[in-house]
Amino acid sequence: MKNRELKLYAASKGVRLWQVAEKFGITDAAFSRKLRKEFSREDAEQFKKYVDEISSEKGGAVIE
Repeated sequence: MKNRELKLYAASKGVRLWQVAEKFGITDAAFSRKLRKEFSREDAEQFKKYVDEISSEKGGAVIE
């Protein structure tokens, strides 16, 4: 899965990238740099898992 698709996935769930960065245990700036190159399959799967966790924690509400 391409990083652009991952970003769109997070947006569709109402999850901000900084929230995913926190789950990865890195700063928002470091996460932004990480997104410059395509994620490995493992990182992409972890990204989606974190997005799903964050989304379910807040009840799946979309942030406007």
